Amino acid sequence: MSGLYEDAVGVLEGWSAPDPAQDELRRGYLAHLATHPDGMWKPCKAGHLTASALVVDPSRERVLLTLHAKLRMWLQMGGHCEPDDSSLAAAALREATEESGIEGLRLLVPAPVNLDRHLTPCAWHLDVQYAAVAPAGATEAISDESLELRWFSYDHVPQVADGSVAALLDRTLAVL
Repeated sequence: MSGLYEDAVGVLEGWSAPDPAQDELRRGYLAHLATHPDGMWKPCKAGHLTASALVVDPSRERVLLTLHAKLRMWLQMGGHCEPDDSSLAAAALREATEESGIEGLRLLVPAPVNLDRHLTPCAWHLDVQYAAVAPAGATEAISDESLELRWFSYDHVPQVADGSVAALLDRTLAVL
């Protein structure tokens, strides 16, 4: 097993889910990892863990979303784990940095704020979602994975994004 696999199991075992539905997902993720030793990696067609982060501006009034190039949806930054990732939190920060172009992101809390399981063109994603804050003066830069980056006020997010992003925002606001 990789260090990332062990970290993921530890994170999920130690995470206090905010409600029964999130706890059911947490237990499902752990069961998936127990039966799929390759469940951290994209080649696992039965599904794999991913890591993402909702980026909040320094004034904590807006979030940065990406118009995903393949899915053509407004989403938080995130994606597949890589062998060099030391932890799920590190994977989420790496993905958020790569996709936002913002250096110096930091997690609002060290633990996930939400879990979301969704089907993508490659497989089921068992997403472990974090919340990150951008440093003062940060400027975003679009990546190859995005068609656009845009800051949205909290109340505008449900109008442009799907329910999974709105749920992540609600959990992030609870942490704030």
